[in-house]
Amino acid sequence: MKGIFYFILITFLVTSCSIDKKSSSLSDFIPENPSIILKISNIESLKSNINNNNFLQELSESTSYKSISSRMEVLNHLKTNNDVLLCFEKDQNDSLQYAFITKYHKDIINVDSLPNHSVETIKTKKLSITKTIIEKEIVYSIIKDSIIIGASTQDLLENAINKDNKNIEIANLLNTSNPNSQLSIIFNEKNKQHIGSIFKQDSITNLKLSDYLLMDVDLKQDEILLNGITTAKDSTKSIINVFKNTIPQENLTAKIAPANSDGYLSFSFNNYSNFKQNLDKYNQTDTKKPETTLFDNIVEVGVVFEENQQAIVLNSLDEISTEDALLNEQTLIETYREINIYSFSQPELFSLAFSPLVNFKNANLYCVINNFFVFANTIESLQNIIANYQNNTTISNRTYFEAIKEDLSDEASLMLVANPNKLSNIIQNVLLEELNLNLDKYKCSAIQFIYDNHFAHVNAIIKKSKTKAVENSVTEEFNIKLNEDILNTPQFVVNHLNREKEIVVQDVKNNLYLISNTGKLLWKKQLHGAILGKVEQIDMYKNGRLQLAFATPNHVYVLDRNGKDVAPFPLKFNDIITQPLSVFDYDNNKNYRLLVTQGKNILMYDQKGKTVKGFTFKNAESALIHQPQHIRIGRNDYLLFKTDSKLYILDRIGKTRVSLKKNYNYSNQAVYLYNNKFTTTTKDGKLVTIDTKGNTSEQDLQLTDIHNIETTSKTLVAQSENKLIIKTKTLELDYGNYSDPEIFYINDKIYVSVTDLQSKKIYLFDSQAKSISNFPVYGNSRITLDNIDKDRNLEFVTKGDDNTIIIYQIN
Repeated sequence: MKGIFYFILITFLVTSCSIDKKSSSLSDFIPENPSIILKISNIESLKSNINNNNFLQELSESTSYKSISSRMEVLNHLKTNNDVLLCFEKDQNDSLQYAFITKYHKDIINVDSLPNHSVETIKTKKLSITKTIIEKEIVYSIIKDSIIIGASTQDLLENAINKDNKNIEIANLLNTSNPNSQLSIIFNEKNKQHIGSIFKQDSITNLKLSDYLLMDVDLKQDEILLNGITTAKDSTKSIINVFKNTIPQENLTAKIAPANSDGYLSFSFNNYSNFKQNLDKYNQTDTKKPETTLFDNIVEVGVVFEENQQAIVLNSLDEISTEDALLNEQTLIETYREINIYSFSQPELFSLAFSPLVNFKNANLYCVINNFFVFANTIESLQNIIANYQNNTTISNRTYFEAIKEDLSDEASLMLVANPNKLSNIIQNVLLEELNLNLDKYKCSAIQFIYDNHFAHVNAIIKKSKTKAVENSVTEEFNIKLNEDILNTPQFVVNHLNREKEIVVQDVKNNLYLISNTGKLLWKKQLHGAILGKVEQIDMYKNGRLQLAFATPNHVYVLDRNGKDVAPFPLKFNDIITQPLSVFDYDNNKNYRLLVTQGKNILMYDQKGKTVKGFTFKNAESALIHQPQHIRIGRNDYLLFKTDSKLYILDRIGKTRVSLKKNYNYSNQAVYLYNNKFTTTTKDGKLVTIDTKGNTSEQDLQLTDIHNIETTSKTLVAQSENKLIIKTKTLELDYGNYSDPEIFYINDKIYVSVTDLQSKKIYLFDSQAKSISNFPVYGNSRITLDNIDKDRNLEFVTKGDDNTIIIYQIN
């Protein structure tokens, strides 16, 4: 399937001369009755997040995954920022076919790598279709109304183009999908050709849930979160309609379901009479149901699963009235932990009253635990429920349930909660195949439906459970694998929407990535070259929204949060930029100055990309060996430009502010403000300090010519060979190839980091040169250390393997 996109390219080339300019929407060309529709807003991010999602990779050997994945290869070479619709359905031979729909533009495909191919035009009465064959794979395609429509069969393509009526329901659903979601999925319950039921083998068996189910999908490395709606007309026999004219209540079955159970099904209602009428209408049966007042004060029914056993739980608002309804069921069997267990003479009552939601027909025992009335068919089952309730070892007491509750509603009309074994069964039922899945770390998963007017809100979560971190431990939070090797050191940037941190990194093909602090790829952007130094952030419009600012050898970029260029950037330069972009904000008023270095020449721009005319300094005597720097002492600003033989200390407009009484052969290390003096080093490793009057002094730290330094206002760190100096203390590390030391000042504490790139060990020390507990850890680059989320723990990012980013947490 790897050549499918080449087929599409030929179609573009053949048909682009006769593109119709009429206005149509993508949904106009959805085939008549697809079983699944994918709406993809960001192809590159989606591919990366699928590849990095642990749960989906667990399914990667399944026939269903391979079949859909092979069909999704149609996206591999598509270059578009527009939405793409991908529709699936099975043909008469039970083969999976697809159609794709997206806006056409001339650069949508990379032409250079086109292999051997054959192209022919097929004429029908209404259409001129391009048929392209490469490596025995065929695609049929056409461009209509500036939209490209392609399909794996001619019949499916013609169906998409010539169908009589638009599917208004699907179009409306697509319009309600979250525009910020990378992936939205519509399941056509009317045409469930190759997916089974999530409820099969539970109390709900082969039934139709609704007409359509729309889910916005949020893929993270250890989690899949789904939110959406499901719709059904009153005239259709859909299970969601049994909740019409009812209000969902708080689901409390988790408080009674044992933690050692496989999970539970819960459904709730505020008015049993309305709910009963809906069920009777759904079942359309003349079978007379037994008269009972047992359910008059019930607001929730739960079905607890334990291997092949089930237990029914009734959640009562009025325990006394519900007990009164059981006055004829008082035959005591035994007492367990001071809870009486009685016989029950109507074992089929619940399947008769709540079919198809309940199919349990053997409820011949029951007990009462506070407001819960629990029915089962074995004493052992009831004893297990009683013991776990009294021991506070129910599902609701587990941290993994608390973790998923954050993304669920407290009140749901219908809710299914599953442990790993139950989740595995559900997945196999949905995919209609037997699989050997290892889902032990997914302790608790859930899906819920909250009925509204003619539709229901849907929430679902599959999340890997995390064990509680040991104090002072260092734990790997996640690792992200890119398609290409990493070029530079990953770093944190601020998400201005929530003030948390995210990760930016570039690969060897000059793609820039923004990754969330949960491991989700937000976007990927192709740049014209490698980023020089670090990525800066500016508030260009002074409205709190931050942009990324950086330089490559011939461009200066400013990107918004979505990876879009901010006009008039990027600025293009014919001469090579030789140092990282420097960003100065003299008075912290967001009137930025962007400094571009080209050898010995320095250009200054404002945040709008315009040359700052008042800056008079044009060039140094020789090329700068470090990017321009800005240091403020008192009310005075100092601009520092460093060559190998001269240090320029200037004022804002580029005039000399400090004349040095002595210059040196300088190293390429930065200039720091240390003990109120400008501080740097010479090529032979001596420490040079300069006061504001130009007086200089030097100190021999016994550094070699290959050395690195960094300082705060009062702390100096230096590294040379295997020696690391922190303040006045010298550490002798193992011999290796060490990165520059870095100082992080967080929560009034100093951390010093250095990485041995040879042994791939990251070291972290405090200001007294004491190692932080449980270091060194594995890593292959410098680190960035910060608190990236809302907890109190610090995290750091580093490179792992050549194409892998690792996030660690210090607990």
